[in-house]
Amino acid sequence: MNRIDLDDIDRGLLDLLGEDARLSNRALARALGLAEGTVRTRIKRLTDRRLLRFTAITDHRQHGNPEFAFLRLRTDLNMAREISDTLAGYPQLRTVILTLGNFNILAIGLFDSREEIAAVTGDFLANIAGVLDVEVSIVTASIKYNERTAKL
Repeated sequence: MNRIDLDDIDRGLLDLLGEDARLSNRALARALGLAEGTVRTRIKRLTDRRLLRFTAITDHRQHGNPEFAFLRLRTDLNMAREISDTLAGYPQLRTVILTLGNFNILAIGLFDSREEIAAVTGDFLANIAGVLDVEVSIVTASIKYNERTAKL
């Protein structure tokens, strides 16, 4: 894995923008004690290096009242990347992560119904070569959720 070298200014910008990406360069400069041009240059460098991206984070309830589910997959280790790429193409799966442990892929999705979850696990996932086991957890209540971790 490549090492990413960030200094205190970069980290400060990322922290402030992570809390409120609508802050102006002037407000960022004032908060960090920098010139506005320095902030603008740093933000451009961070975006060019793909360490910073601006996007709107929407509440998953915009989709109505979706079923929010975690799918843990145990797969043939030699096929995990290929399987995760296949899962990433499935629109209801909003996050696909390779992991270590009993399961080696975690997929997080929003579904219209529990029947749709059953169809995904029974029809779609069961027919992917290399998938050995699937465990599904359906969210019943979200106590704390940080949208910066996994955008849904």
